[in-house]
Amino acid sequence: MADPRGAHRLPARPARQASGPLPAGGRPVSVYTVTTRTRASRTAFWGALILVAGLALAPLFVGRGTIQDLFFILTMLTLAQFWNLLAGYGGLVSVGQQAFVGLGAYALYGAVILYGVDPVVSILIAGLVAVVLAVPISVFAFRLQGAYFAIGTWVIAEVCRLSVAQWRAVGGGTGTSLPREAVAEMMLVPTIETALDVRASEARDILAYWLALILVVATIAGIYWLLRTRRGLALAAVRDNEEAARSVGVDAGRMKWVVFLTSAFGTGLAGGLIYLQKGRISPDAAFSVTDWTAYVIFIVVIGGLGTIEGPIIGVLVFFLLQSLFADYGAWYLMLLGLIGIGVMLFAPRGLWGLLSERTGIQLFPVRRRLAGGALKGREG
Repeated sequence: MADPRGAHRLPARPARQASGPLPAGGRPVSVYTVTTRTRASRTAFWGALILVAGLALAPLFVGRGTIQDLFFILTMLTLAQFWNLLAGYGGLVSVGQQAFVGLGAYALYGAVILYGVDPVVSILIAGLVAVVLAVPISVFAFRLQGAYFAIGTWVIAEVCRLSVAQWRAVGGGTGTSLPREAVAEMMLVPTIETALDVRASEARDILAYWLALILVVATIAGIYWLLRTRRGLALAAVRDNEEAARSVGVDAGRMKWVVFLTSAFGTGLAGGLIYLQKGRISPDAAFSVTDWTAYVIFIVVIGGLGTIEGPIIGVLVFFLLQSLFADYGAWYLMLLGLIGIGVMLFAPRGLWGLLSERTGIQLFPVRRRLAGGALKGREG
């Protein structure tokens, strides 16, 4: 029927399934599907597979120093992805993630020293202890909002540091090292020694590197899967407007709780792995706000908060800056601060956000869009 303003309106019709034969008469029917994939994301998938395969084979071609550098990049990327999940997608800006790094690391050392558990198996214990302790921590932290939540998480982390410093069985305030027997008999190390014809110390670095690679791949894949589910939509709704999310039936408290515990588990795993590779631990190092929170926030902010690609770009920039300027002491920290401020002023969405705005490229797209529209038959 004709519209008085000259446009033509079609009568509303109920949605139809495309399965089964369609009648021969009537108008053509266009079938649309909801998708998140793009051409760039499909290309990125195959590129990522090639990159992961290349990284897995890296110990065959590069030296121990390069393996250690790659281990650092992978573990920092893991920490950054979990902080980004917490703050960028969950809206929970924490400056106390060092608590879970330290708790996971000390859980690993406690399991090895006190109970004789294999260090590789103890990595899983590190994650489990971190997530168990995150439950009472969340009870206190979730009573706070905004800046008070951020300050509260830092205070909780300091309490954890002071408490662990009283644990004399693992060195107290001065720290301790992994027992030589446990390190020498660590799972898979003899196999790597024989297969690659390397010394035991280098074999341990290679094992830690492979575990870090598995962890970061699982982290990115798991977060991307979560964001593409209905829970991912609910999480984004809570981040953008918690009251509006509650009004449409989203359980905001439950979503925050799940994200907080997930982040604690992954951060605890990373903490255990980091200090397995280091071989020595102390409370000040394991609960360092600079190493495990400030640097992680810098990585996410300059790369792009609320994107999976952002921490990947950010950790590469951070590693480059550290390699070039770390010997300059306080000037290095000042430079990081100036770069962070500059990015926030001129590229609020981070370097990846700036690139994505100008090119439209999304390697890990999570926004739903309509695709298709091909004629599937005729509607009677």
